[in-house]
Amino acid sequence: MKYMIMLYASQRDYDLMTGKPTDQPAWAPEDVAAMHEFMGAWNQELIDSGEFVDARGLAAPVHTRRIRGLENGVPVVTDGPYPETQEVLAGYTIVECESFDRATEIAARITKAPGPGDSTGDYVEVRPIIEGIGDLEP
Repeated sequence: MKYMIMLYASQRDYDLMTGKPTDQPAWAPEDVAAMHEFMGAWNQELIDSGEFVDARGLAAPVHTRRIRGLENGVPVVTDGPYPETQEVLAGYTIVECESFDRATEIAARITKAPGPGDSTGDYVEVRPIIEGIGDLEP
């Protein structure tokens, strides 16, 4: 079965990693390098185990557009970031493995990625990927 592991971040997180001023000190270049090295090794382990399907990082929330409903027959488009949204999807990894428990075990390792300061608020989500209508639960 395939599972999507979703990683979340805020605009502030993106700013800290790229050295933009916030209410906290920016990440040092060596902290960013350590995080990239960790994620590269994590991906390589999945490739080596045959469980890797795909992975992508997403641009910062400031580069987001939200399209919703029609207003006078025209879709409403709003540029990000959105102050009401603290965290957004920052990237994903798709794995194919034998169980939800195994996908959870894989995802849990991401929370050990190095970074400056306290990262106890970091989280990821794991969801099964539906391959067809037959996968929907009643």
